Amino acid sequence: MAQHVSPPELGGGAPGPGQGQGHRTVLVAIGALLLGMLLAALDQTIVSTALPTIVSELGGMEHLSWVVTAYMLASTAATPLWGKLGDQYGRKKLFQAAIVLFLIGSALCGIAQNMPQLIAFRAVQGLGGGGLMVLSMAIVGDLVSPRERGKYQGLFGAVFGTTSVLGPLLGGVFTQQLSWRWVFYINLPIGIVALFVIAAVLHIPVRSARHTIDYLGTFLIASVATCLVLVASLGGTTWAWDSPQIIGLAVLGAVLLVCFVRVERRAAEPVIPLRLFGIRTFSLVAVISFVVGFAMFGAMTYLPTFLQVVQGVTPTMSGVHMLPMVAGMLIMSTGSGQIVSRTGRWKVFPIVGTGVTCVGLLLLHGLSENSSTWEMSLCFFVFGAGLGLVMQVLVLVVQNSVPYADLGVATSGATFFRSIGASFGVAVFGTIFTSRLTGKLDEVFAAAAGQALPPGVGPEQVAADPRTVARLPAELRPSVLHAYASSITDVFLYAAPVVLVAFVVAWFLKEDKLRGSVTAPDTSQTLASNPVERSSYEECARALSVLGSREGRKAVYERITARAGLDLLPAASWLLLRIRRHGTVEPARLAEHVPVPLEVITRASRQVEERSLVLREGTQLILTEEGVGAATRLAAAREESLAELLGDWWGPDRPTDLVKLVEELTAELSGSDAERPHDPDPPGGSRP
Repeated sequence: MAQHVSPPELGGGAPGPGQGQGHRTVLVAIGALLLGMLLAALDQTIVSTALPTIVSELGGMEHLSWVVTAYMLASTAATPLWGKLGDQYGRKKLFQAAIVLFLIGSALCGIAQNMPQLIAFRAVQGLGGGGLMVLSMAIVGDLVSPRERGKYQGLFGAVFGTTSVLGPLLGGVFTQQLSWRWVFYINLPIGIVALFVIAAVLHIPVRSARHTIDYLGTFLIASVATCLVLVASLGGTTWAWDSPQIIGLAVLGAVLLVCFVRVERRAAEPVIPLRLFGIRTFSLVAVISFVVGFAMFGAMTYLPTFLQVVQGVTPTMSGVHMLPMVAGMLIMSTGSGQIVSRTGRWKVFPIVGTGVTCVGLLLLHGLSENSSTWEMSLCFFVFGAGLGLVMQVLVLVVQNSVPYADLGVATSGATFFRSIGASFGVAVFGTIFTSRLTGKLDEVFAAAAGQALPPGVGPEQVAADPRTVARLPAELRPSVLHAYASSITDVFLYAAPVVLVAFVVAWFLKEDKLRGSVTAPDTSQTLASNPVERSSYEECARALSVLGSREGRKAVYERITARAGLDLLPAASWLLLRIRRHGTVEPARLAEHVPVPLEVITRASRQVEERSLVLREGTQLILTEEGVGAATRLAAAREESLAELLGDWWGPDRPTDLVKLVEELTAELSGSDAERPHDPDPPGGSRP
């Protein structure tokens, strides 16, 4: 067991996270990081309700999927690069560069004059968005100590939860009240504020960590994904499936995949270590993650089109109608993660989750232009609940299945496959929708050949611009709306067998016992469309800090007191550890600076004095020789409790960074001002 060391502030060396900065400065910096995260998170959902209007104005319904796909592919490919470049050259400058790149992309999207321009500018925006996502999370680790990380990273999870609800609503409001271009322009003032605040208050040490960055591997995996998505989105619509272009793209994708595998085998720091696929659980989770992304983002992209074109609701109300799906995802995602963390049983959730998602898709297929709001809301909720049941658990299961060295890359790997699935799903949904719509509209207009139509209005115009439906004769309009409705809902029918594959795969997962330190990931990892890459150290620090904040201070001290073999009040153990850390403690003054009632501190002081564990010198308490022994046993018990949570990661050859993490947490949790132990029944019933 590693020996207890003095906390960094008592010794030399580089300052630790959060040291040398005022609490207010840290909070302001965290606020600026949250603004950066808000930008990236909002752009994942705010565009969906604006898409029908964008297509109506710019044309190109067949390319609608690429407005979403371009952003996802770019941000997914950029994420590992931003993370490692931040390690190497300092995260502050890289974060500022990511904001600037994101704002440039946003401004260009706002002034786009056609669909190809918008798609290209969305890719620029995605490159910046990947940096905002990964760097904002990493900078939290530079600003605050491991013990505080869980609390602050929870705020980032809250941002994701909020934007998943507000995104569709805001997209609808801006589109209806101002212009769809404001969906992108709104990023500019938020980003500029974040940029100035970061420049003024973010002071973090530049800890240079040399990396051999896998540029070639990153380029190849992005190219493979792009080829697959191009085949899925252009095959059967722009080009025939047996056309030279589609066959050429498919062959190119296969060749690039072979090249990627060869490059990754030799890379010093591969984007996706191929050894992970030797772990059965990781491979199965990769398949399930791909399918979840496929279904989730495909549906979120095309449901607003169904609501606005078929149901005739406004862009704002289409956002409101989407809320049951988001609510189902958030409720079930949070609930399943908490249940698994507490019970250690998890296999039922991916099985039930994929099953419910499949049922949800079949329910969505049953919707029509005559469906009521309640019917749609129920279908949306069931679909969202199914996704929520499986999303949290996938990250958790992957973390539990890999060695410590691969913890960080495996965590981001699970999300990586969901991102690729999302890009692929949106493209496939788009291809099915476009081909079905074109065929059905041709049939409708062929049947109405004798009717007088407005000049310049035909099946091609109606497919390209949904607003032309309003110009059609009243007797033709229901048939056209039915063509739109059935084309979109057919997409969900085709997606159901894909999710059924994930349901079957989930049965083959092996339910290994969870390590104590494997906790439910925050919402940013659950809802993010691109990987949130963190190192193994950062991932472990987050998990242990979440555990420390969840279990309650009284329980912590009761457990370590029993482990140390001492018969003391929890507050007495806390007091001994404070004196051990600081050398001396004055109980009366201590009560003024910590949120622990004076009577609790007085009772603890009396007990340790009566047991001859401390001596009173004036108003100060100092440890006796016996007290030093008791405090040392308590500190060791605390360290052993943390190490025990790490399971087989804390083996004989445990990494030095893991030892350092346990030492840091032991030092902090054994005597910091934020501790809040209390006696079982304080006088007057007050509980701090």
